[in-house]
Amino acid sequence: MKLISAIVKPFKLDDIREALSELGVNGMTITEVKGFGRQKGHTEMYRGAEYVVDFLPKIKIEVACTDEMAEPIIEAMVKAANTGKIGDGKIFITPLEGVIRIRTGELDETAL
Repeated sequence: MKLISAIVKPFKLDDIREALSELGVNGMTITEVKGFGRQKGHTEMYRGAEYVVDFLPKIKIEVACTDEMAEPIIEAMVKAANTGKIGDGKIFITPLEGVIRIRTGELDETAL
């Protein structure tokens, strides 16, 4: 099993959700996060004063899946999140040791 975590631009969330739904992904966790990468933030004007925005708003999408579903999910995320501009985000793939569905006690792939 794998845990796929994607950090993407907020306006791409609906595109990614739709792409994953088409693959049959039936669950994901979404978190509003802030951060920066190579962009190093940017400057903005507010009431005539310029200030630096160090952390940019992003969305973190987490999907737990079987090993077989990992590649199609990653490909769908990359395609849906890509704008071709700096700051499109990153996808992290980590091994998932175990999953337990609290309500039923199901384990691992049956709990997904």
